[in-house]
Amino acid sequence: MQTIDLHTHSTFSDGSCTPTEILQRAHEKGLAALAVTDHDNVGGVAEAMNAGEALDIEVIPGVEFGSGYRGRSIHLLGYLFDPDEENLRDTIDSVQNARVERNEVIASRMREDGIPVTVEELIRKHGTTSIGRPHFAKVFVEHGKAESVRDAFQKFLNPGRAYYYPRTFIPLAQAAGVLRHAGGVPVLAHPFQYRFSEEERQEWLQYCRSIGIEGLECRYSGYDGEQTAYLDAMAEKYGFCRTGGSDFHGTFKPDIDIGTGKGSLAVPLSFLEELKRRREEILHR
Repeated sequence: MQTIDLHTHSTFSDGSCTPTEILQRAHEKGLAALAVTDHDNVGGVAEAMNAGEALDIEVIPGVEFGSGYRGRSIHLLGYLFDPDEENLRDTIDSVQNARVERNEVIASRMREDGIPVTVEELIRKHGTTSIGRPHFAKVFVEHGKAESVRDAFQKFLNPGRAYYYPRTFIPLAQAAGVLRHAGGVPVLAHPFQYRFSEEERQEWLQYCRSIGIEGLECRYSGYDGEQTAYLDAMAEKYGFCRTGGSDFHGTFKPDIDIGTGKGSLAVPLSFLEELKRRREEILHR
């Protein structure tokens, strides 16, 4: 079975690999197709597509928006859009500006507590202007304050911890609309990560279909057979197409590899075919 990975992150957001390095790794793993889905950033799409062409791997334009729904942070993946569409670019610029403000607050709090760090230093060190919490987490590890990136999040950077600062999210409906306007397919990322009750989840999924969200990430690192079967059933119930991906971040999530996730992930090429069919349906509605 040919497999794909539609959820990866590069140095254009909070991954440790460049888009080219991600494609090289995907080539080594024998993947047929891949999407680089950086957080609120499409800067790596062109590089990924060029690398994919050289390596004979199909690259799908991708992004992962942080959005809001009833006080919760919801991640919305987008695929097959025009990365140069004006409204998409304007929205990303707005989100990135809010991210810069957040980073300055976190860095300032760390310096006040004797941890020398600046956003400019992190940009130089990691080769990206899209700095996020994983980059700050590495600073805590380097200064002996945490054993790992995950440990740093749990101690310092998760909600309720001393260095957490909330992001400003665009509404879920707005994020979906931006992606559709750019010719893309909006897809709900990792549906089990939002801690909904079953009743809340059903209401949420129904709402998502009503605002034009078209897909559900039914294969994801760490999801077991029962969870994937449930998501397949929800996709059929509400009319979502299915996608899947590892959520690869390189050294920031060392237990997750491209294509295989935590070891057993296998996203079939047929999911990409579903995604493409759904885009054609959207364009001809």
